[in-house]
Amino acid sequence: ASGALTTESQLHRELASGLPFPVGFKNGTDGSVKIAVDALTAAASPHRFLGTTNEGETAIVSTNGNPDCHIILRGGSSATNYDAESINHATQALKDAGHTPLVMVDCSHGNSLKDHRKQIEAITDIAAQIEAGSRSIMGVMIESNLKEGQQSFVPGSRHEYGKSITDACVGLPGTESMFELLYQARGNMARLTE
Repeated sequence: ASGALTTESQLHRELASGLPFPVGFKNGTDGSVKIAVDALTAAASPHRFLGTTNEGETAIVSTNGNPDCHIILRGGSSATNYDAESINHATQALKDAGHTPLVMVDCSHGNSLKDHRKQIEAITDIAAQIEAGSRSIMGVMIESNLKEGQQSFVPGSRHEYGKSITDACVGLPGTESMFELLYQARGNMARLTE
């Protein structure tokens, strides 16, 4: 995944165009999906750019384009974007640009208003959308670790095993309950469509 601050980088878009696997581009920190949709368009196109060979020599790199990229809704600086209206807006922007109308939702960052405990709110809303029949959500990202919270990294100090030294995370029990909500929603959707 390319973060919100690197999604606008042409170099990252060009590199993604040559990768043999899917790449996600997060929406901008302001919540706008335009830069992510533009990144998909760029990454899906062939490129030629200055790079290096496997031996470290300077070369012109040619790519064929990567048709397997997607956008990741991470929320913005002042609002979330995991709700049905935001997802519909994002999928319409993807359709208008000629891309597959599927999104991944990052339940952390702007979508949790930087409070790891609020990721469950995003998951609950997403589960309700899936249960109601939405097929626009292809996946979720959850800031998760073995233990809840975050610890500061102090060189030479002993750190608590299983606790993040970067972003605060939900612990394993919280992650399991989120997966259970999504699993139940998917099962209920399947029963509704039978």
